[in-house]
Amino acid sequence: MKFEIMRHRLIDGLNDVMKAISSKTTMPILTGIKIEVTEEGLRLTGSDSDITIQTLIKVEENGEQVIRVIEEGSIVVQARMFNEIVRKLPTNDVEIEVNEQFKTHIRSGKSEFHINGFDASEYPLLPEIQDDRQFSMPADLLKSIVRETVFAISTSESRPILTGVHWQVKNGELICVATDSHRLARRKTTLEQMPEGEYSVVIPGKSLTELSKIIGDSSVPVHIVMTNQQVLFKTSDVSFYSRLIEGTYPDTSRLIPNEFNTNVTIDGKALFQAIDRASLLAREERNNIVRFTSLEGNVVEISSSSAEIGKVEEEIQTTLIEGEELKVSFSAKYMMDALKAVGGQDVMVKFTGSMRPFIINSVHDDAVLQLIVPVRT
Repeated sequence: MKFEIMRHRLIDGLNDVMKAISSKTTMPILTGIKIEVTEEGLRLTGSDSDITIQTLIKVEENGEQVIRVIEEGSIVVQARMFNEIVRKLPTNDVEIEVNEQFKTHIRSGKSEFHINGFDASEYPLLPEIQDDRQFSMPADLLKSIVRETVFAISTSESRPILTGVHWQVKNGELICVATDSHRLARRKTTLEQMPEGEYSVVIPGKSLTELSKIIGDSSVPVHIVMTNQQVLFKTSDVSFYSRLIEGTYPDTSRLIPNEFNTNVTIDGKALFQAIDRASLLAREERNNIVRFTSLEGNVVEISSSSAEIGKVEEEIQTTLIEGEELKVSFSAKYMMDALKAVGGQDVMVKFTGSMRPFIINSVHDDAVLQLIVPVRT
């Protein structure tokens, strides 16, 4: 195998696949990156067996030659070392050559590295995925869905199913839900050409976070294929495979109340900033609790106190308060996460009582719904 490549494009490709490399793997070959060169271009593959990322650097891009293929072939090289070497090479022109004993020679300017490679045939094959359950969405929408849900997953391994986001296709709609049992985030979206039928998968939160870093903010379509054990997200040059979490996700629709005793319409940004200020004192107490109290004249009071430091109270004018008077306590962090997900716009906060879960959504639409369980004080 022998080829020449522009160093900056090789670094771009490595940035993607390195996100799937883990030093804690039971398969030594997975500490490596698989490099394949064909007439089409250079394919790089990285995997930790949960996530597999493959990226293609084409021979020509925008009329510019990026790669010159002299001899096709494949090799696996130690990922971290190869990545470090490529980043520190002195020029933008890189030549890589592999001999029959898997010795890999990397040349750039007057610098030359010789590293040991491994037989590419020992690298695990990519999962086989039939694309009968395929749909697509713009990359920026996919990124929004991840941002609006993934923060609410559980970080505890005691219930592995809750460390993922539940993606459900139903009646032509995609519903994504995450919960750690103290809060819940839900995002609904309607896409064109959704596949027939109902099905659902639970995608690890970690996978979605890494995917979000790779796909960027463009509106290019991302093709999504779901099977029973894997999900594939595919753009024109990157394929991102993730294993799914096995098990049945709890029925969260029962948790979301339909009737409310108190509805508050308020500027989400002003509420966020008031809670942020109140949490300065709340943070000093272990539980970071802030109180929300409805007052007369469409005013709410945000307050918190610390036995050692003191207390803070702040009044905010709301657009409207309907229903019963209310005093409720909650985690400042959970509320700020929820408001961030809904976006800095007018929000409705709907309460069923001081100890029942309450929901937050935008006044303009209910595509994004956040639910929080209050705290007893």
